[in-house]
Amino acid sequence: MDELSLGSRELDVMALLWEHGSGTVGEIRELLDADLAYTTVLTILRNLEGKGLLRREIEGRAHRYYPRIAQRTAQRTALHRMLAGFFGGSPEALLARLVDDHSLDASELRAMAERIAAHSPGKRRLP
Repeated sequence: MDELSLGSRELDVMALLWEHGSGTVGEIRELLDADLAYTTVLTILRNLEGKGLLRREIEGRAHRYYPRIAQRTAQRTALHRMLAGFFGGSPEALLARLVDDHSLDASELRAMAERIAAHSPGKRRLP
């Protein structure tokens, strides 16, 4: 599980496995938005298994793949890498980019401020 660098197709497959808990090549192929060949989906699953992100079990003539890492863990790892690589390790810079690039309304901003306040020393309530 050392390599958590995922391509877009790998991320699509992992998202489906996190959502559904497991899947065979055929099941994942049917669930994907893209029309990929069976062998392409198989290659993606094998690559993810090689990265230590999936385990597989024999199920009849097929293999069923299961995530070996929780989605929350993957999110945390990806966020730390993104913070370090793009934002100089600054959560404030990341939040500023989110606010600048997305149309957040007052209630969304207030919810973010409440969450930040809840994790801050003293945990004071915002007015």
